[in-house]
Amino acid sequence: MVEELVAAGVVLASVGAVGLLSAARVVKQYERGVVLRLGRLRPQVRGPGLTLVVPFVEQLHKVNLQIVTMPVPAQEGITRDNVTVRVDAVVYFKVVDASAALINVEDYRFAVSQMAQTSLRSIIGKSDLDDLLSDREKLNQGLELMIDSPAVGWGVQIDRVEIKDVSLPDTMKRSMARQAEADRERRARVINADAELQASKKLAEAAQQMEETPSALQLRLLQTIVAVAAEKNSTLVLPFPVELLRFLERSAQPPAQGPVEQRRSIPSRSNGDQEEANSSQGQTP
Repeated sequence: MVEELVAAGVVLASVGAVGLLSAARVVKQYERGVVLRLGRLRPQVRGPGLTLVVPFVEQLHKVNLQIVTMPVPAQEGITRDNVTVRVDAVVYFKVVDASAALINVEDYRFAVSQMAQTSLRSIIGKSDLDDLLSDREKLNQGLELMIDSPAVGWGVQIDRVEIKDVSLPDTMKRSMARQAEADRERRARVINADAELQASKKLAEAAQQMEETPSALQLRLLQTIVAVAAEKNSTLVLPFPVELLRFLERSAQPPAQGPVEQRRSIPSRSNGDQEEANSSQGQTP
């Protein structure tokens, strides 16, 4: 009798242990457990840790609450200014209501992916090419609002949407390159003209200063010669001022006869007169 009771106790303990093991569930820290009892949703969501469910009566579904990074396939469309582009993006979202994500939508990941693709094509048709290339922050916010509106009922929160890349046709790339080159050339010409204007003003001020001090022109000329002479492989073309040429011309003229030369010429004539007188005296005897 005692042996039968011991055997029965062992059997009951084994059945209880098996039942306990089959009822035990472990929910991880980043998960939440949604329990369905005979197909009906239980209002209480199981938190992380060890939890028990009634075998064959309750079912525990684990929902991941981590942020999901989902790439959006490249979508081809025509912008508002009739340019064909291919745009791809990435969506960051997470589940904030585990019960709604399990009950309200069959597969919330697939639903978010399809909604992101549709919204991206809609954004392409409503935007200009310049907006896609330069004003992406505004487009990202528009995409986030378009995806987040239906996702609220699915228990999903859109954390962020980013446009990754915008692919353009080769002809459009060449046209944009020519446009950018022309714009850079225009800016270079404007900057050059502005520099010429400033230089002309400074040169006019320098000319006025040199006019007041003529020696400054000679000093500037000497400084230019020194700067150019440092390069031995260059040919120096030196402009001379007209005043310098006139000074050289005046210095090259012969000096005018003065009183000293006149005094030197008078004795020479007196010597000749004396010779004539001597000759006349010699002929008289």
